[in-house]
Amino acid sequence: AAKRKKIGMEQHMESMNLHDFYYDLPEELIAQDPLSDRSSSRLMVLDKETGEIEHKIFRDIVDYLKPGDCLVVNDTKVIPARLIGTKADTGATIEVLLLKRLEDRQDTWEVLVKPGKKAKVGAKISFGEGKLIGEIIDIVEEGNRLIQFTYDGIFEEILDELGQMPLPPYIKTKLDDQSRYQTVYAKNIGSAAAPTAGLHFTKELLKQIEDIGVTVCYITLHVGLGTFRPVNVEDVTKHKMHSEFYSMNKVAADILNKAKEENRCIVAVGTTTTRTLETIMSKYNTFKECNGWTDIFIYPGYEFKGIDSLITNFHLPKSTLIMLVSALAGKENIMNAYKHAVEEKYRFFSFGDAMF
Repeated sequence: AAKRKKIGMEQHMESMNLHDFYYDLPEELIAQDPLSDRSSSRLMVLDKETGEIEHKIFRDIVDYLKPGDCLVVNDTKVIPARLIGTKADTGATIEVLLLKRLEDRQDTWEVLVKPGKKAKVGAKISFGEGKLIGEIIDIVEEGNRLIQFTYDGIFEEILDELGQMPLPPYIKTKLDDQSRYQTVYAKNIGSAAAPTAGLHFTKELLKQIEDIGVTVCYITLHVGLGTFRPVNVEDVTKHKMHSEFYSMNKVAADILNKAKEENRCIVAVGTTTTRTLETIMSKYNTFKECNGWTDIFIYPGYEFKGIDSLITNFHLPKSTLIMLVSALAGKENIMNAYKHAVEEKYRFFSFGDAMF
């Protein structure tokens, strides 16, 4: 039976192509600004067994969580990773986007640079009238650069002063309050993009959730800009995922293992949390204190080992994230739910509405 199941799964995967995950989205439904009250977004509730849909407000999530449930959130903090500088020799304007800090080389980052043709190896870029100097030291895959910074003081403080929040490319308006692109529980610095499902929670709503007997558990995955990278292959199984750094401490591992043992529901907040939990379970078949890099790609046919339910936003057509939610709730259910969301004029993407 196991052999038959494997063959059937392979046949299912072979026939799955990129266009299966396309839906038509009017541009005016892409949310450009966060709502004044985080928890007043709309919430679509989808029953993954029946496909039944309900339309609620996000704070109604308390009606769907039960005492004993474990709500897992990603406590990563977005760095103001967008820096505008000038090329030292010509004064030309250069934009640098910090992607990830190299672990083995202090003050060296992998970055995106615009315009790339002006960022040859050896080029020096000045930010904040010399408060921060970056030198391009290498060109790596996909044309990304390695840049080494020199400065006086504490790097994070200089970045807070000079950097801007790296909003996704589909958000065209300026964000007046930078804290609105952080979750209220953001703690561990390192993301180039926010784990946006968590943006709907207020401190009051989290307290209300804990008061009904739900355990809130914190893990970390630093979101890379690869999360916005389009899938460019028609056969989705050939797509190469970007890698992102995750960590889980002993407190979280113990909470999650106990929930598993007692058959209690594990509710992931966001695809980043999901990818972390599924990576750890796939590697160790248990939750444990650990850290590492994940490039897990979850698409229909995947069997979930870590999570039972998911709170997430609405994702881009043909993206790896719409494939992940399709793996959990079924492709037909998800594509039908997205069709309803467009008809009902839900707000889409980072500052948009949520789905449970």
